[in-house]
Order: sequence, then structure tokens, then C-alpha cells
Amino acid sequence: MSTRPETIAALLDALDAPLTSRAMFGEYALYLDGRVVALVCDDQLFVKPTPGARAALPDADMAAPYPGAKDHILASDALDDPEPATIALRAAATELPLPKPRKKRAT
Repeated sequence: MSTRPETIAALLDALDAPLTSRAMFGEYALYLDGRVVALVCDDQLFVKPTPGARAALPDADMAAPYPGAKDHILASDALDDPEPATIALRAAATELPLPKPRKKRAT
């Protein structure tokens, strides 16, 4: 089952951060400050497990967003109480490195 666009719209509206989203294989990646800080798979929010994000969501379960993936923080109640999830996303953005620039293709 893939994530519905309505779920992404509700998350982007509820979370108090300048997030952007990108569709990927029926699911979504959430970006903050140019970094992938979370995935939304099967309409559930999975935050990258940085130390700051774990501190913001200490009681959250860990789960893989898709088969074969590393465990992420499952922020399943992000729409009910978005403040802890927002804090976790901001912490992840400050702790994750910027993505490496892509190499230009040879023509």
C-alpha cells in the first residue's frame, strides 16, 4: 500500500517546520534544510534515528519503513501531537550531513 497525498498534505500542514516532500516509489521523503529527515511509508511517519531525534521521541517504537531498511523512529502520533515530531525533525536536520553533490554526467 502506498502513502496517500492527503497524508503528506496533513503532515506538512501540522508539523511546524519548513518541510518539503518528494514522491519516491509510491512513498515520500521529507526534507528539511536540504537533508532527508524522514520517510512516510504506508501513511506512517518514520524519522531518521539521530541522537537528538531519539531524545525528542524517547517512547516511540523503532521500525523499518520498508523491507530491508534500517530501523527508524516510528512517529505514528505526529498528527495527534505534532510538537515532539517537529522537534525530532529539526534535531535530525542539524545532526545529519548535507547530501554529497551529484557528479555531472559525461556527454
